[in-house]
Amino acid sequence: MKIAFVSQPGDIIAPPKLESSIAIWTYEVARRLAQFADVIVYAKYPKKGWVKQNYDASVCYRYISISIDERLVKLLKLLEQLSGNHNPKQPLFSSRLYYSVYALQIAKDLRKQQCDIVHIFNSSQFIPIIRSFNPNIKIVLHMHCEWLSQLERTMIANRLNQADLVLSCSEYISGKIRQTFPKFADRCQTVYNGVDIKKFCPTDEQIKNKTNKTKKLLFVGRISPEKGIHILLEAFEKVIERYPETQLELVGFTQLIPYELIVALSDDPLVTKLASFYPDKWMSYLSQWQNSSIANQISFIGSVPNSELVDRYQNADVFVFPSVVNEAFGIPIIEAMATEVPVVVSRSGAFEEVVEEGKTGLIVERDDADALAEAILQLLADEQTRKTMAKAGRERVVALFTYDKVVENLLYQYKNLCPREQINVTSDRA
Repeated sequence: MKIAFVSQPGDIIAPPKLESSIAIWTYEVARRLAQFADVIVYAKYPKKGWVKQNYDASVCYRYISISIDERLVKLLKLLEQLSGNHNPKQPLFSSRLYYSVYALQIAKDLRKQQCDIVHIFNSSQFIPIIRSFNPNIKIVLHMHCEWLSQLERTMIANRLNQADLVLSCSEYISGKIRQTFPKFADRCQTVYNGVDIKKFCPTDEQIKNKTNKTKKLLFVGRISPEKGIHILLEAFEKVIERYPETQLELVGFTQLIPYELIVALSDDPLVTKLASFYPDKWMSYLSQWQNSSIANQISFIGSVPNSELVDRYQNADVFVFPSVVNEAFGIPIIEAMATEVPVVVSRSGAFEEVVEEGKTGLIVERDDADALAEAILQLLADEQTRKTMAKAGRERVVALFTYDKVVENLLYQYKNLCPREQINVTSDRA
């Protein structure tokens, strides 16, 4: 069997440079999947000066130029601004012209490669282009966000009609798609995300450090309002009233996601409230905290490499992820759980599928700083509960959320699509 992954045009997949959670997923899954099938990864050509490396001989990486697309997107944005016609259900990123040259190059190459399956991430507009050049290929659309149920329905239905399988990373997303497009409900399946449990694991030193009086709270993710950073900061202010030596670390790059990608697409009142941080108020909001009386207890770490990220988890007492939007999955949560850190999360989308409430962590309502503070305080006050939840969290990840489990589930889905194709599940090819 021959399988091709089609990356989002914005993602860089040039190991060790992996600039998004989907890029990491693609790299980790592709190299494991290559033990059982021939695997190609299509991705945008990295920045000028990059030299192609033979970093994984088992996977064929084919890099595609997006220079024409970048110029086309600029033109399309300009035309949209001049026309004043903007439909929030049909944003530019969903247009059939959006990175269409990138998709066209891949479609033509796929025909030469004679792949059995093409696996596309999020970009439903690529489906008709790839189908037109590859009428017999099996097309898998893999959603890591809610877009299908948020965008204009007729447009999406026409694309889904040409897809053979629609995967999502949680039952929350799969359920949304089935509800919105009942005609395609039988094509919708869930394959949970995964984590490297050999890399994200506890250490003896970590256990020793947990006896320190100073407790550390940790957030990992985009420092952006939809992730609930403002709720976490307000909750932390309440936490240190009772535990004044507590420290808060926020790991991730600071970015205000474009309004049309988050707020404009949603009819959730908690999400529409985030409009108060646009167009340019988020950075000034964060600067107030960076200059506040508790600023010395809040550390904005920025992005860190995976090796350092593991250390951050291992040194944390409680991991907190208070997202305001309904999240599609929550990879940092399973990274924390794999590293035996108890978690406190919001009741957000798929989080209830990931966290077993009361056993691996605590779940609070979204956009509620008081409830978040109380949950954090509950864990800080009870060392035995933290230890018990930490152990249970690791066990849950090992059972459900490993990359090996992802590959096992994918192979099952692929085999159903192409029952006549040979998948050597006992292969030791690497």
